[in-house]
Amino acid sequence: MRAAKTLLITAGLLTAASMAQAAGTLIYCSEGSPAGFDPGQYTTGTDFDASAETVFNRLTQFERGSTKVIPGLAEKWDVSSDGLTYTFHLRHGVKFQTTDYFKPTREFNADDVVFTFDRMLNKNNAFRKAYPTEFPYFTDMGMDENITKVEKVDPYTVKFTLKKIDAAFVQNLAMSFASVQSAEYADKLLKEGKPQLINQQPVGTGPFIFKRYQKDAQIRFAANKDYWNKADGPKVDNLVFAITTDPSVRFQKLKAGECQITTFPRPADLPAIKADAKLKVITQPGFNLGYLAYNVKHKPLDKLEVREALDMAINKKAILDAVYQGAGQSATNPMPPTQWSYNKSLKDAPYSPDKAKALLAKAGFPNGFDLGLWAMPVQRPYNPNAKLMAEMIQADWAKIGVKAKIQSYEWGEYIKRAKKGEQDTMLIGWTGDNGDPDNWLGVLFGCDAMNGNNFSKWCYKPFEDLIQKGKTTSNVAERTKLYMKAQEIVKQQVPLTTIAHSTVNQPMSKSVQGFKVSPFGLNSFYGVSLK
Repeated sequence: MRAAKTLLITAGLLTAASMAQAAGTLIYCSEGSPAGFDPGQYTTGTDFDASAETVFNRLTQFERGSTKVIPGLAEKWDVSSDGLTYTFHLRHGVKFQTTDYFKPTREFNADDVVFTFDRMLNKNNAFRKAYPTEFPYFTDMGMDENITKVEKVDPYTVKFTLKKIDAAFVQNLAMSFASVQSAEYADKLLKEGKPQLINQQPVGTGPFIFKRYQKDAQIRFAANKDYWNKADGPKVDNLVFAITTDPSVRFQKLKAGECQITTFPRPADLPAIKADAKLKVITQPGFNLGYLAYNVKHKPLDKLEVREALDMAINKKAILDAVYQGAGQSATNPMPPTQWSYNKSLKDAPYSPDKAKALLAKAGFPNGFDLGLWAMPVQRPYNPNAKLMAEMIQADWAKIGVKAKIQSYEWGEYIKRAKKGEQDTMLIGWTGDNGDPDNWLGVLFGCDAMNGNNFSKWCYKPFEDLIQKGKTTSNVAERTKLYMKAQEIVKQQVPLTTIAHSTVNQPMSKSVQGFKVSPFGLNSFYGVSLK
């Protein structure tokens, strides 16, 4: 039965592929199934590509392919002289999408912005009480603590009041998790007793309208013909995500014309992709970091000597050669070299199994110990082959007596369990979301992120004091000093082993026009056409 279903799906995609040019259908071979379609609930690119980048918009947004912030659903904004009040002037004439399950009776206005943020801020919000959920990105960034009020000034003006200055506030509102929901649609779901459908049947103001989803198979979208941004709107009639977890299968589908764009190719496949006359590859330095997180809440990882030993035992050069195959550079810091405030003076501890064994003995583990090592089930921009990387780390640790058991879960489950802290060590990574240093240091290692993306569960006051001061200081030179010192502390305390910054390679058909690689590792298909 499963085989028959697979054949039907493949046949459907082949039919769609053969019609792609005539019908204006763009097929994207994606790497995994999204956990849901409510961007506020998630933190990964797989989820954001399928929702925030298609169905939704935000008050501010990033120019496609850039870190530059431009107006979105807000045409302009004012900031008070004390830096604590932001007033957003909303765009008129923006329509929420009409779908099979919702027909709006009004245009986008301030009520929608207030609902979106009150739901994240207020645990007593009626919708949130009916559909209890958490908003990890919002809380990881401390926005739940820092935003004191979101007020409707008039139908097209909204005012945010902060407790303390947030130097990256406008950039933060351009990030996927801040996607604006329809208050009218939420009210309808509440009255019907089906609030959970906000995560299964999304409605937004974005360039594409959600049609249907088959887990592990495909997601279908149609162009939003009423999209407010005519200059940079959808240029194809239909968009299909063909979910294909195996990178070699994605390559074969691209080669066969079953999809026009794909992602995360195996380094070994790149020469063949580049040699194919029908294909092209956009390549650029990745704004990313692949790393191994140590859960400091689990013994014996609470001991610094143990973390230092595990770090020194990993042969990073061998991993770079085997896993990245020339498409990456060794990572020293918890942010890429292109991020402003990057500390160039820091160095990795030398690879030395002998010193690592001595450190373990000093920590009371002369014969090593058993440890869990989690490996991601999907390819990400920062890690093209987590399984191979885990196997190499397992072999390295075996040399110092540490027996690592490799585990994995489906991607959504992997992240969910990791946020609960079930892992000992795990392979994970990050692609920057807004060009600000806090998006690395605060989101990945801050105390506010302990139940979110701080997979090391590391909350260290000297570090925390520096990054909090950095967030509330608007002077770039002063912020740079604070963040450079914070990076030194991370290096000293070893809550992670930094592995690599990978080069991003985006393969596609030569028929694709206007696609821009996001520095944030997201895939946006508005403004993209087929020749």
